[in-house]
Amino acid sequence: MTDAPQLYLMTPAGAQASALGPLLTEVMDRVPTACLRIRGGAEEDELGRLADLAREIAHARDVAVVIDDHVKLAQRHGLDGVHLTDGARSVRYARKELGDDAIVGAFCGGSRHDGMTAAEHGADYVSFGPASESALYKGEPVELELFRWWSEMIEVPVVAEGAITRDLIGQLSPVADFIALGAEIWSQDDPAAALVQLWG
Repeated sequence: MTDAPQLYLMTPAGAQASALGPLLTEVMDRVPTACLRIRGGAEEDELGRLADLAREIAHARDVAVVIDDHVKLAQRHGLDGVHLTDGARSVRYARKELGDDAIVGAFCGGSRHDGMTAAEHGADYVSFGPASESALYKGEPVELELFRWWSEMIEVPVVAEGAITRDLIGQLSPVADFIALGAEIWSQDDPAAALVQLWG
């Protein structure tokens, strides 16, 4: 793989649609984004509002939108698919419910086995993380070697997520198809500026 990785943007967990709208627009206008993922953590009604807002902003920029785990919300709000946080376990179910054209991604922590199973079950991408020490993720940081191995051996695209730094982006660039950023920018006073600084 020689292409530079694409940006995979995550909304803040538990975000309110009204507060996020202007920020999301600004962030997505600063750096081209390949995919937008709506994190869970809010009530279903609020997630629905967030889904409508995110879809409107993202689709206007030809960016796909997935949501954490909520197959029904993805269907109801016209999203492009789901990001499953339980590894390979729900991939077949999500694929059956959403159909062949939907995006089904799977977060597999640091498990090569889970990643391979998810890919075999029809996942469109597999996500590994955290890429470095993070209080937001269970488990040890994922070794760069896992991304290297995956990029050489497996055709299904791989996403690196969790505690991403500018240095890590440099190291991951040759071996990850997508790099996910979320908390890294939303915790800053100016998320758009933080994104530009990180992404370079």
